[in-house]
Amino acid sequence: MAEGKNLFTIYSDDKIGTAKITDEVLACIAGLAATEVDGVVSLGGNITADKIGKIKRKQIFRGVKVDVKEHEASVRVIINVKYGFSLQDTTKQVQDRIKSTLENMTGLSVSDVNVSVAEVILD
Repeated sequence: MAEGKNLFTIYSDDKIGTAKITDEVLACIAGLAATEVDGVVSLGGNITADKIGKIKRKQIFRGVKVDVKEHEASVRVIINVKYGFSLQDTTKQVQDRIKSTLENMTGLSVSDVNVSVAEVILD
């Protein structure tokens, strides 16, 4: 889902310079954060935490979209959840994990994290 290479300023200092990141970096951070939550089997593109080191970078972004406007990010993520886990608890944990991770790593404010469950996966 994350396709562009839009640059967003996350830090600017007249004396030192500016730090910018792309929307792909934001989507990658959000996707990795989502896969760290217990019960999340994979992202919408069937990307699992153990596959991340073995796949092409662009595949990580499947199922994740990040929009940034004026230092505020809005995130949409699609996940697959393991059967037996509470959908309500799991999606809430995904929201919290993505929000805190993006805010801590980038300094951007996260206005909302919308989570869609695509599948419930049986063992």
